[in-house]
Parts: sequence; C-alpha cells; structure tokens
Amino acid sequence: MVVGHGIDVVEIPRLADMLSRHGDRFIERVFTQAERDYCLGKKREMEHLAGRFAAKEAVLKVLGTGWSGKIAWQDIEVTNNAAGQPSVTLTGESARVAAGLNIRRILISISHTGSWAAASAIGLDE
Repeated sequence: MVVGHGIDVVEIPRLADMLSRHGDRFIERVFTQAERDYCLGKKREMEHLAGRFAAKEAVLKVLGTGWSGKIAWQDIEVTNNAAGQPSVTLTGESARVAAGLNIRRILISISHTGSWAAASAIGLDE
C-alpha cells in the first residue's frame, strides 16, 4: 500500500551556483560518500548531483517532514544498483520517521536534462 508520494524539481544552474559559492563544504554536508563517489567526475556531474538533491527532497515529502526536526541531509542516501536503478537508504531520524509511518520501502525515479533534474518517490508499507 502507498503511504506517501513526493516529487521535486531542481534547476541545475541554481544548484551549480550554490556549489560555486559553498564548494566542498556544501557537497560534503549534503551528499554521502557513496553519492559523491557516484556523481563526482561523471561527464554530466552536475545533472547527477541535482538528481540526487531532488530525490532527497522528494523523500522528505513522502515522510511529510520537510527539513524540520533532526533529519540531516545524509540521513537519505540515493545509490544505484548494477543495472543503474536508483534506490534509497534511510538512516538516523529519517529512518525513525519512516518506521513511525510504517514505510518499509521507498521507490525512487530520477530524470535529468542539462537544465532540470526531477525525482519522484513513493513510500510503501510492504
């Protein structure tokens, strides 16, 4: 059963501007090591970062919290399996909130172009 759904869109040039202003401090605060390893150095690096940023925001909408409370950026990790399918791992406060909602699995879809990144997340109680 679907418990929650969230969607987010990120303007890639805006994220690039944030990175140029805050640099490594921003990247290290927002993205886990696995996310950085996947995105940094890719041909379309900024698109991949923006996709993960949008995915984290979409997951927060599934949880119904926004960036309130004790949820940290790195409590939500977006990785890819060998086939390239993205998946979400929750830790810390985001995992506690999900458990309280009986969310046992989150499906995620990410898409990006040169200008925009979008993500959709669905929380399931299965």
